[in-house]
Amino acid sequence: MKEPLRIAIQKSGRLSDQSLALLRNAGMRIANGPGTLVTHATNFPLEILYLRDDDIPQYVADGVAHAGIVGHNVVLEKAREVSQSLELGFGHCRMALAVRREAAYTGVEWLEGKKIATSYPRILDTFLAQQGVSADIEELSGSVEIAPGIGLADAVCDLVSTGSTLLINGLKEVQTVVSSQAVLIAHPGISPYHLALLQKLEFRIRAVLTAQQHKYILMNVRREAVPAVARILPGMRSPTVVALNDEGWCSLHSVVKEDAFWEVIDQLRNAGAEGILVCPIEKMII
Repeated sequence: MKEPLRIAIQKSGRLSDQSLALLRNAGMRIANGPGTLVTHATNFPLEILYLRDDDIPQYVADGVAHAGIVGHNVVLEKAREVSQSLELGFGHCRMALAVRREAAYTGVEWLEGKKIATSYPRILDTFLAQQGVSADIEELSGSVEIAPGIGLADAVCDLVSTGSTLLINGLKEVQTVVSSQAVLIAHPGISPYHLALLQKLEFRIRAVLTAQQHKYILMNVRREAVPAVARILPGMRSPTVVALNDEGWCSLHSVVKEDAFWEVIDQLRNAGAEGILVCPIEKMII
């Protein structure tokens, strides 16, 4: 019996629940007991390893796991030999430079000769080299934000989502170093059998991600206004038109990107659309 596809995800933290939710939305039936380190899907040849996020790139690069879900920032920092195949649309954050609120920051050149505290020395070193700036990097494993306040560093480079932690510690964000989100990575030497399984899983994940970006919309339109409304819709091919019981009226159905829909909502109403309903889509295959 061939071994299942092994995928590593974060055992706890901001990406853990979202990774599991994505897999379940992709049709995986996963048992998840407390303290579980390894579990299986009951309806797909899939084994899930729960690891520290910093360890995931190494497990995948070494082939212990065939694939993994981890932040792009971790992939960059660990610099392991893995292939990155898919951005997953969650876990968005940015790695940013921050300085004391009262500092007269004028640009990256302000960092010349300064000391910068970070838990991501590789990413920071690459950024500074690209900017032609020479600075001392103070590597810390945590509590990076307090470094300027206790005199350990002049600036910090750390992950930022809302920026509230920086404000609490008297810091201001001054420069984005890299943007990040959760990504799907794979072992570069994955076997053909496990690659086929991974591609099946990717297909399902793409269907979930595409559905999250689109909405199914329905609206009532007078028959004579259907051509004008249809021209406005930024949807897929042409909309579906269904005759209503009221003579001269139609129900127009279409699929649109949510952001695009809000951009044209006033145009649709002005063209004669009424009773507009917007519905979520569970899966979408294009």
